[in-house]
Amino acid sequence: MSGSTRLLWIAIVGLFVLPIAKAGEQGGQEKEPPEQDIIKTEGGDLKITFIGHGTLMFDYQGKVVHVDPVSREGDYSKMPKADLVLVTHEHGDHLDPQALTTIRKDQTKILLTKTCSEKVPDGAVMKNGDTLTVCGFKIEAVPAYNIVHKRPDGQPFHPKGVGNGYVVNFDKTRVYIAGDTENIPEMSQLKKIDIAFLPMNLPYTMTPEMVAQAAKVFEPKVLYPYHYGQTDPNSLVALLKDQQKTEVRIRKMK
Repeated sequence: MSGSTRLLWIAIVGLFVLPIAKAGEQGGQEKEPPEQDIIKTEGGDLKITFIGHGTLMFDYQGKVVHVDPVSREGDYSKMPKADLVLVTHEHGDHLDPQALTTIRKDQTKILLTKTCSEKVPDGAVMKNGDTLTVCGFKIEAVPAYNIVHKRPDGQPFHPKGVGNGYVVNFDKTRVYIAGDTENIPEMSQLKKIDIAFLPMNLPYTMTPEMVAQAAKVFEPKVLYPYHYGQTDPNSLVALLKDQQKTEVRIRKMK
């Protein structure tokens, strides 16, 4: 090969290699770490990690609780393994078997719905109204469903009796994770909720007005809108500005 031919060959190869390397560098950029809050409780600090969308993680007294772990929301290879996992329903943005595999250890307990058990057969099924004590935490499964928002065929996005919300008792601190739901009548039965996570992702869950109405009914001490998609969470702050019993906290969940 002559010198001029060799130079031409190197130039041609470089046209293909350099863009690929640049694309790899861009793809390798890490996401910003998720936001966290520390809630002071009688039993110690409750650390909440806002991973994204409807995905959360709690750390309390050395035990880790993952809620609706989904791989596209976070790098679970870098997160602590779960002592307990709660899955609210079977939709792919809440149930991800691969994420479950990544965060499981031999002793991990998984609580889920009957429909979810078709993909995760070794989980413990909870129905609306069930109560279990797992890993030292009392877990209450509560209804989560749509009344107003429906598919074009008239079926609700989340039918009654299929999905769960959960009330997790971290000793005396009661945390309500609503799952995908609207402001259903059963919310009026919730008692002494310290922290609530209410979804605001349209058209699948609640409008800000629905969330505000729900908060006025059961009056959580701290309210986090989550699973809010393109909805402006700050609109909820304005709707509840006169609600003295509830503090609205906005955290990045995208």
